[in-house]
Amino acid sequence: MEKEILVSIDCLTYNHENYIAETIEGFLMQKTNFEFEILIHDDASTDQTADVIRDYEKKFPEIIKPIYQTENQFSQGIKMQQVNQRRAKGKYIAICEGDDYWTDPYKLQKQVEYLEANPKCSLCVHSAFKFSETRQVTVGKVRPGRKNKMFSAEEVIEGGGELFPTNAMVYRRVIADTVPAFYFDAGVGDYPLAIHLAVHGKVYYMDESMSVYRVDVKGAWSDRVLSDAVKATRQNEKIASLLDMINDHTEYKYNDTIVRTKKKNHFYLLLRQHKFKEAFSKENLKFYLHKEFIKRGLKKVFNTHIFRKEAVIHFTEK
Repeated sequence: MEKEILVSIDCLTYNHENYIAETIEGFLMQKTNFEFEILIHDDASTDQTADVIRDYEKKFPEIIKPIYQTENQFSQGIKMQQVNQRRAKGKYIAICEGDDYWTDPYKLQKQVEYLEANPKCSLCVHSAFKFSETRQVTVGKVRPGRKNKMFSAEEVIEGGGELFPTNAMVYRRVIADTVPAFYFDAGVGDYPLAIHLAVHGKVYYMDESMSVYRVDVKGAWSDRVLSDAVKATRQNEKIASLLDMINDHTEYKYNDTIVRTKKKNHFYLLLRQHKFKEAFSKENLKFYLHKEFIKRGLKKVFNTHIFRKEAVIHFTEK
């Protein structure tokens, strides 16, 4: 008799031979009172990632269920977020990409227990440590709150794709199954998915660090997509278009938040491009001096020498 799967672990990987074993070990160490499956999708890695996965598949054939692509799907515009979603058997889906890993053996148990006890909650997340692969040190945390709390849809929209660690997300599959196709047109999966889940349920944050999120990883999505100014601009345009479509789809219920979020994203893009005069225009004055914006990250920008120098020059000229 086939065991009933409660959680499907969704793992996308590409050229992660140095990390994938640690990722899989983080799955296997989970102590739960329910069954889970590990769905790994290797997107035609050119290194030894697939070989590492095959070794684990041989040892745990009942739990590890890989797909080995022979042609890279990402480069062909395939919507990667939906590959494992379609074959998942679990009531819940937990995400962890092949260069990240879980550190708490009770992570899944804690999150699933909360979701089971709170049927109106669609997504459960937690904080994570940020580890720089280049520097080989922990450089901080992705910690959206300082205590356990509920996040509103407005907070999720304005928080952007970096609000929650992707490897912290555990959500109800039945709600994710209804995500409109256009949500994935921007080429990012976790941000629009989090918005969809927040619009159709509650989002609960556990203030516990139960995973590690790697940064500065060669071959990562951000490395491939946001590696230069032109790509960053195009990606910002895609996100803006996505937010416009979500605005229309939700009948403008979150219009103020979406308009403000688009302005914020454009402002950050201008800073990345060192276009300080354009960024600090009179049109943006109310926006970049808004207390919520300062609280959410402007302090970090002020800490850079080039920003201070250009900003001083700009305001002096004014």
